[in-house]
Amino acid sequence: MPSRRYVVADVFTEQPFGGNQLAVVLDSEGLTTTQMQAITREFNFSECTFVLPPDDPTYTARVRIFTTTCEVPFAGHPNVGTAYVLARMGEAFGRRIGDTVWFEELAGIVPVSIHTVHGVATGATLTAPEPFQLGETYDPAAVAACLRLNPADILLERHVPCEASVGLPFVMVELTNTDALSRIRPDAEASCALLENRRAGGFHVYARQVPATHAQLRARNFCPLLGSAEDAATGSANAALAGLLASLDPLTEGMFHFEVTQGVEMGRPSHLQLAARKAGAVITAQVGGACISVMQGALHID
Repeated sequence: MPSRRYVVADVFTEQPFGGNQLAVVLDSEGLTTTQMQAITREFNFSECTFVLPPDDPTYTARVRIFTTTCEVPFAGHPNVGTAYVLARMGEAFGRRIGDTVWFEELAGIVPVSIHTVHGVATGATLTAPEPFQLGETYDPAAVAACLRLNPADILLERHVPCEASVGLPFVMVELTNTDALSRIRPDAEASCALLENRRAGGFHVYARQVPATHAQLRARNFCPLLGSAEDAATGSANAALAGLLASLDPLTEGMFHFEVTQGVEMGRPSHLQLAARKAGAVITAQVGGACISVMQGALHID
């Protein structure tokens, strides 16, 4: 194969050069894991996806997801962006793309529904492949040190810093206000030391934008172990955040909806729509938003 096609999309935004960048490599058959990792480093985005024929023809494609340091079992904006790119193409491996695509991934099967306007794909919403799970808690003072904040900036009214996951674990940290969020200056060395040998790959830090409601949030994400000093839009973490917030709500069942703005401090504002369904416990979590293609080309590496 003389070249391999790729598309770069900005995910969770309607404007070019906003949201989170994603490179989608379309002709990935025959690439080794080492080559995929090298290609991801070449793009130098937070993540890159590689689209392969599905093992089970029931599904749309097999998708492998890499950060600049490693392969991950699941991630949010790579699924949303890859689904959008395939939907804009109209087909994958000889099959027409419908209203929903189904991706085989290390974490399981990921369904992603396509957003359209007048029949044209404009974005997507994924349903997380794993049920919401809570993990271990963290010392607030240690977390504050990793973020170079005062311990008083961490709000403990609803929860202490804790691991949460719907396929990829993060430490969830609520702050008292968005001013504290803007003052974060992460200490990568301290963060790596605290997270070493733990499940979580990083911190997902959030604050309520409107004090009277849980629904409108601002967030920042830091994953030094995954090669990301800061991420502009983190779908997997925000889906887990939706699960966490729904689990804390006194209502025992229903759909819970949230809006998250992320990436502001990076100059790449991103807007994510979250939902979690609860029936006693949280049983599904979703994250979605708009996407836009910004470039395409071919890799010459063989």
